[in-house]
Amino acid sequence: MESESPAPFPAGLEAAWGLRDRPHKGPKRGLTLDGIVAASIAVADAEGIEAVSMSRVAKELGASTMALYRYVATKDELLMLVVDGAIGPPVPLPPDAVGWRAGLEHWAVTMRASLNEHLWVVPLLAAHGPPVTPNQLAWLDQCLQVLSGTRLGHAEKVAVSLLVSGQVRGELTILALLRKDPARPDGRLAGYGKFLRRVTEGGRLPALRAAVVDGAFDDLDADTTGEGAEFDDFAFGLERALDGVAAYLEERGGASAGHD
Repeated sequence: MESESPAPFPAGLEAAWGLRDRPHKGPKRGLTLDGIVAASIAVADAEGIEAVSMSRVAKELGASTMALYRYVATKDELLMLVVDGAIGPPVPLPPDAVGWRAGLEHWAVTMRASLNEHLWVVPLLAAHGPPVTPNQLAWLDQCLQVLSGTRLGHAEKVAVSLLVSGQVRGELTILALLRKDPARPDGRLAGYGKFLRRVTEGGRLPALRAAVVDGAFDDLDADTTGEGAEFDDFAFGLERALDGVAAYLEERGGASAGHD
């Protein structure tokens, strides 16, 4: 019985990895896969990811819709490449990022900064399944490199990458949703603290009310300042996640490994 050949990657994904030749000739001179992705990102930044379509991107490039199909087969394939382009490659580790903890802090902070430039990309990350594109896998590779000197097994290192990247995406997912309302400059984010103050009056939701009165949500109101406005939710969550990794490594006999 003949073994089945592996299913080919989508055309755009194969091209992104250099596994197939990109079209050199076509009805629009100078049209490239990189240019299509860049134009798609520009449309998403200006009009929202919902506006990205083969016809809209073709119009942006001054090309026909059919010309784009020489490079990407479907809109889903285009969005997969757009997500990868928006994320960009990982930021190189600075010389002072010594040790796994400093490396993971750098990894998380720079990932957050990269995603924050294109918040619309955050909800799409999970929608496209595990990472398969060049930039996404480069981010994963950098995390595994950071953890290479620890006693963690390979599966544990991947789990740590999911833990830390989940911390990043979780915060930005909420931020993206709060800013989604186009009717206001800051979307639903503006006035959220005041909203909570109003709905927790009269003894309703007492534990939440105590947090609101203490200023825990003041940083969500641009015109409100207080002790809560100085609290960095992301830094706090990241540090606690890394504390957990450090405690686990300590249980395993310390961070360093004699071999990997």
